[in-house]
Amino acid sequence: MIWVKRWLTRPSRVPRPLRAAVALVLSTTALFGIFAPPSSGERKVSSSAGAKVSSPGPLTARGGPPSTSPDAPDKSPEPPGKGSLTKSFPDTAALRGEGSTLYDNGCSACHGFLLSGRAGKGPSLVGVGAGPVNFYLSTGRMPLQDPTDQPERAQPAYDRRQTDALIAYITSLGGGPASANADPAQGDLSQGFSLFTLHCAGCHQIAGRGGMTVGAFAPSLQHDSALEIAEAVRMGPYLMPHFDAAQADQRQLDSIARYVLYTRHPDNAGGWGLYNLGPIPEGMAAWFIALVALVLVARLIGERTGGEVK
Repeated sequence: MIWVKRWLTRPSRVPRPLRAAVALVLSTTALFGIFAPPSSGERKVSSSAGAKVSSPGPLTARGGPPSTSPDAPDKSPEPPGKGSLTKSFPDTAALRGEGSTLYDNGCSACHGFLLSGRAGKGPSLVGVGAGPVNFYLSTGRMPLQDPTDQPERAQPAYDRRQTDALIAYITSLGGGPASANADPAQGDLSQGFSLFTLHCAGCHQIAGRGGMTVGAFAPSLQHDSALEIAEAVRMGPYLMPHFDAAQADQRQLDSIARYVLYTRHPDNAGGWGLYNLGPIPEGMAAWFIALVALVLVARLIGERTGGEVK
């Protein structure tokens, strides 16, 4: 740190007018960063219809969350509910045959032949439906190298046709509800923000960047599609609670999906959002930048002459 001390104490070689100009530029830049216009994104968190947003209904988890733990009891997801938006997948004899081969080669070691499950390795897939299968395969969370690992988003091991083939085969044997879906355009941004803040932000962070929870970590939601968001809400992957249609109706599901998609390009009023990591890291960065800026400005403005700082 000797060079820092020398830099702070040596007489300035920069002319005073130039130092004043640099200080003015730095001050102007700082003010611009504070009062910069908001970034791109939806300009206002408001009702999609311009009307007053009604108070959201209760959104609370009932029962224990489904788990991918090999020894966890089977908890098949409940049907989406009457009037809920669903997603259909192709189903042909050719796809079922291809899916049977893929399942025997890549899934049966943990989930057993005929979806029966294997003790200590993987749960039964009877009755899970298309949603969980699509979610885990399309996000690369399955197959796992170790059944005890937490499923993480990764490059999918199967392409779209292979995923559809596995869905067709598994649902043909095990049945189950249709896959849930969401239409963000039909949701309300204000309601989605309220619901997400109350029931999701504690684990996933208010801007969906992910976080830590007991015994696991909550993943970032920045790469999830509206379909994947709906599937996750309805089934509750890993340690996440699941919410059926009685707990979160289709309107609320659409609103949550709309808000999550909005967090990728939020209205950062004030300028620099720092990847929306939250107030604590943003505050730390602000203090660090402010201290460095103050030292630089003080050094540029002041000069050392005869042992006195002017």
